[in-house]
Amino acid sequence: MDLINFVLPYSKLFKDIKQFPKTVLSIAKQIKEVYELKVEIGIVVGGGNIWRGKTAEDLGMDRSQADYMGMLATIMNGLAVQDALEHLGVPSRVLTAIPCNQVAEPYIRRRAIRHLEKGRVCIFVGGIGNPYFSTDTASILRATEIEANIALMAKNNVDGVYDSDPRKNPDAKMYDELTFQDILNLNLGVMDSTAASLCKDNKMNIVVFNMNKPGNIKRVVLGEKIGTFVHS
Repeated sequence: MDLINFVLPYSKLFKDIKQFPKTVLSIAKQIKEVYELKVEIGIVVGGGNIWRGKTAEDLGMDRSQADYMGMLATIMNGLAVQDALEHLGVPSRVLTAIPCNQVAEPYIRRRAIRHLEKGRVCIFVGGIGNPYFSTDTASILRATEIEANIALMAKNNVDGVYDSDPRKNPDAKMYDELTFQDILNLNLGVMDSTAASLCKDNKMNIVVFNMNKPGNIKRVVLGEKIGTFVHS
């Protein structure tokens, strides 16, 4: 199974709400390309375009409360992704770690695996249902639970893992390959330390790549050398 993890672009929603459906549809079209390859797909959705718990904490809000609001934001995004996929004829199910029975199914591991076996795209929302854990951790946890072959970490206009922020440093160097120990030792900001440790302990390899280039998700699934390969 392949797990595709992405966060909907943060800036576009606030600049122009009318662009939001177009952004989601663009991502859904890329997902459909992979779906047509008969690949089992699980998507972990972030909520940073609506709310970021860590940012709210920095402004003085209680961290747990802020994180719960962020988890609710992922449910909203997950429903948007499902709507876009269904419009394209791709069957999907939204499974949430936070009970929300009127809009999504509760996350149950065996149910998720059964949906995948039936050819449905699983959209995992609500993080892991607890504060202080990012969607990075949620994506690796879900990938491990459904026994995915690899986790694809799609980034917003960033081609891979760099030694510094490429948006701020034009001389930043991109890595073609890294280990999770490298990420921890070098304190690289591609994912949080909990997610990196979870990958390392469970031998879950990931590919970090730019989702904003059309066709990139399919290229990664087909094994083309794109982005940064991170292994245990």
